[in-house]
Amino acid sequence: MSQFYNNVKTALLLGLLTGLILVIGSFFGQQGLTIALIMAGVMNLVGYFFSDKIALATMRAQEVGPGDELYEIVQELTQRAGLPMPRVYVSPAAAPNAFATGRSPNHAAVCATEGLLRMLNRNEIMGVMGHELAHVKHRDILIQTVAATLGAAIGYLGYLFMWGGGSRNRSEGNVLGGLLVILLSPLAASLIQAAISRSREFNADKEGAALAGDPMHLATALEKIHAAAHHIPLDVNPAFNAMFIAEPRNMFKSMANLFATHPPLEQRLVNLIGKESTGMFRHAA
Repeated sequence: MSQFYNNVKTALLLGLLTGLILVIGSFFGQQGLTIALIMAGVMNLVGYFFSDKIALATMRAQEVGPGDELYEIVQELTQRAGLPMPRVYVSPAAAPNAFATGRSPNHAAVCATEGLLRMLNRNEIMGVMGHELAHVKHRDILIQTVAATLGAAIGYLGYLFMWGGGSRNRSEGNVLGGLLVILLSPLAASLIQAAISRSREFNADKEGAALAGDPMHLATALEKIHAAAHHIPLDVNPAFNAMFIAEPRNMFKSMANLFATHPPLEQRLVNLIGKESTGMFRHAA
C-alpha cells in the first residue's frame, strides 16, 4: 500500500510540474507551447531514469567502495535494515550534509559531504546514514529526486526565457523571464514541500536512530549540522533542498525559507529524544 501511495503521489507531482512547464510555454504562443510540451516529455523521462545521476553530478560526488569508512558504515546499517547495498558517494562540499537518491531500493545511492565526515564522529555518521537508508526503505527517494530534478529544470527554463523573448520582443521576454525566475523557484519548492510530507522526515529520523542503535547519535549530528549551516553555505538550487537531511543554507536562503521542506530542528529533537532532553542543545531553533 505504501509503494502504491508513493507511486500515485509521484504521478500527480509529475503531472503538476508538467502542467507548470506548459503554462510557461503558453506565454510564448503556439511555438512556445510546442517546445514546452517536448521539453516536459524529455524532462519526465530524464527525471525518472537519470535524476540520481544528476543529483550526484550536481554535488560532484565520487563513488567509494570497500575499505572506505563510510562504505563500511553504510554496509553495516544496510544489513541491519535488510536492504540491498546502495552505491556510496562522497561529495567534496565543505557544508555538512547528506542525501539519498535513486528510483528504488535496488537502484539507490547515498552520499555524504566531506564536511559531514570531518565534523561528525562515527556514531553520528551512523545516525545520519541510518536516516538516509530509512528514506530508501520507505521509498521516499524517487519522489524526492524526481521532484528536485524537475523543479531545478523549471528554474532553468525561466532563465532560458529571460534571455529570449520567443515570438515577442526581446525586452518583454526579458521582463517576463525575470518574473518567471523570481516566481518559479519558490513555486517549485512549494510543490516539492506539498509532495513530501514533513512526517516523512520524522519517520526517517526515528527509524534511522533505531538502525544506529541510539537516538542521541542522530540528535547530536543534527545539532552540529544545523549549527554549521549558519556559516558554511551549500550552494545548490533550492529545488534540491528536500533531498538533504537538513535544509541547506545558500544564496536563495530568504526565499527558500518561505517554502522550507524540513521540520524545525527543535521539533526533530523532541521527536527523537523527548522535550525534557532538548535543553542540552544550545543551537536548537
